[in-house]
Amino acid sequence: MGHAGMAAAAVRYLRADRPVEVLPRPELRCVREDERAPVDQDEFRRVLGSFASGVTVVTAAAAEGEDAGVGPAGFACQSFSSLSLDPPLVAFMVGRTSTSWPRIARAGTFCVNVLSADQGPLCRAFAASGTDRFAGVAHDASPVSGAPRLTGTLAWIDCTIHAVHTGGDHLIVVGRVNALGTGEGADGPPLLFHRGRFL
Repeated sequence: MGHAGMAAAAVRYLRADRPVEVLPRPELRCVREDERAPVDQDEFRRVLGSFASGVTVVTAAAAEGEDAGVGPAGFACQSFSSLSLDPPLVAFMVGRTSTSWPRIARAGTFCVNVLSADQGPLCRAFAASGTDRFAGVAHDASPVSGAPRLTGTLAWIDCTIHAVHTGGDHLIVVGRVNALGTGEGADGPPLLFHRGRFL
């Protein structure tokens, strides 16, 4: 089975009506216990923090079969990127321990909301755990998937999950774009994250 087949099988499995197990953290390098790790994790974060990234919120409607009281899913995401023009593909990375990702995978679709510079508080709300992230958040349904399209964003991209690949302690999710557009804040600057703070 090739990479595309494996990814399709993973998506089918995650969409199935069964509990999704959190995958164990993989071994990222082959070093003996008496060896120094190739890269210190704190140094990795510090250096990679020099790269400014845009900030998005990835959302999905409640999947079919979820409890009636369960609302939509969503999380703040810095690791979003365009990927391909033909076919139109985008990608984002999500931690294997994310509680939102299994719900998005079961839905099989998602909407990427590109945040504007004044939406730092919105980003923090979607980065918090153990809260209703959509409480008081204005949104409507994206046109194809029905995933929440947040109000006041720079842009939105409505997608179907196309492939899922492993990437160390994260998953690389590829989405096929079904619809997209600019939002109310399209003329303003984007929300950027750099060295641990918003710009």
